[in-house]
Amino acid sequence: MTELSPTIAEQVRQTIGELVAAGSLRAGNKLVVGVSTSEVQGKRIGTAGTETVAAQIYAGVEQAAGQFGLDVVWQCCEHLNRALVCERSVAEAQGWTIVSAVPIPGAGGAMAAYAYRQLSDPCLVERVQVHAGLDIGETMIGMHLCQVAVPFRPSVRWIGEARVTAAYTRPKLIGGERAVYVLSPDGR
Repeated sequence: MTELSPTIAEQVRQTIGELVAAGSLRAGNKLVVGVSTSEVQGKRIGTAGTETVAAQIYAGVEQAAGQFGLDVVWQCCEHLNRALVCERSVAEAQGWTIVSAVPIPGAGGAMAAYAYRQLSDPCLVERVQVHAGLDIGETMIGMHLCQVAVPFRPSVRWIGEARVTAAYTRPKLIGGERAVYVLSPDGR
């Protein structure tokens, strides 16, 4: 696949919108996005990264993040140990450990490198536990999700040639058979 659809940004925006609805996400929730721009082009992960694809995906994510008030963190590739790109203000507010590296296409991946250059005050963090995730190209974002992750199957299953998967999280259900998880209308 050499030419990409001009609808990639819209597919990404739609997928995030569906994820927000399914997971009852709220403004201020954190979303991790992992992307293989190689896979979107029909190539093996890590072999053909490109800013052209990254720019289209970034546009869709940013549109959705703005619409729903989400804070986005971008997963780097394995060469940076799957560190994450985000705004420094988000990292500091969350107490995340900031690490010293700048992602480039060959070490961090084309998507993380592109996102880093778009943010106003970017940084890399070592680890996060966030509310939801979008994975384009099977980049393995699960390590960044809070417990308990709930798989979500969006209507957009492929972006370019890359499989799309997603998940949102929910609090653990505790207390056993007598536990109540939703307050009844009469307050009991």
